[in-house]
Amino acid sequence: MSDETTHFGLKQVPIAEKAGKVAEVFHSVAGNYDVMNDLMSLGTHRIMKQIAVEMTAVGPGDRVMDLAGGTGDLTAKLSRIVGDDGEVILTDINYSMLTVGRDLLLDRGVMGNVSFLQADAENLPCPDNYFDAITIAFGLRNVTRKEAALKSMLRTLKPGGRLVVLEFSHPENPLLKTAYNAFSNLWPSIGKMVTGDKDSYQYLVDSIKVHPQQGQLKEMFVDAGYVDCKYHNLLNGIVAIHTGKKTFGDARP
Repeated sequence: MSDETTHFGLKQVPIAEKAGKVAEVFHSVAGNYDVMNDLMSLGTHRIMKQIAVEMTAVGPGDRVMDLAGGTGDLTAKLSRIVGDDGEVILTDINYSMLTVGRDLLLDRGVMGNVSFLQADAENLPCPDNYFDAITIAFGLRNVTRKEAALKSMLRTLKPGGRLVVLEFSHPENPLLKTAYNAFSNLWPSIGKMVTGDKDSYQYLVDSIKVHPQQGQLKEMFVDAGYVDCKYHNLLNGIVAIHTGKKTFGDARP
C-alpha cells in the first residue's frame, strides 16, 4: 500500500483518501454553494465566470465540457452560445453537486443541449479529440493529481481545442495579499453562520493557500503538453484564468 501523501488543505493525507475527503466537503456545501460563493466573492464570481466563458472562444455547434461544473453557472452560459447543434457536458466527481446543478439548470430551462456525467477529472471516460473546449472553474485545486487531470483533459480536446481554468490564486501586491488573507480567514465563520458548517469552508480557504502559484500552474500546463499557455490575473491575482491549447499536430491518444 502506498504511503504517498498529498495536501488536503493545510494537512497531509494519504493520496488514496483525498478524493473521499473532498467529496465530504462538497456533499456538505452543495445546497448552499451559490450563496456562499456570492458572500465570499462579494458577487464577483459571476463576472469572472463570464470572462472565462468568453475566453473559450466557442461558437455555435461546438462541443464543450464544463468540468467540476458544480451548480452549472458556466454550463448555462455555454449552452446558449453553442446552440441547438452544440453540446455541453456538465461533469463533476461529486454526485451532490451534480444533482444540484441538474436541478438548477432544469429550473432555468437549460437542458436541450446539456448532458450530465459523474466522472473523475484524472481519468475522463470521454473519447479522444472530442471537445472544442473544456472549462473548469474553482475546481482544479481540489483535484488530487493535477498533472494527471491536465493530461486527461488534453487527450479529450480536439487539436486546436482550448482549456480554460478559472481558479483562486495569489495576489501580487503584498498589501492586497495581507488584506485578502484577513478577509478569507473570515469565510469559515461565515460558513458556520450561513450553513452550520465551519470545517468545510476552512478546507476551501486552506486549499487556496496551497494551490500552485500562477507561474507554477502555467509550467504544469506546459509539462502536460499544452501550447500557447497563458494566465490572466483578475483582482491583482486573487483569481487567475489559465489557458492552454492542444496543438494542431497532436491528435492523441
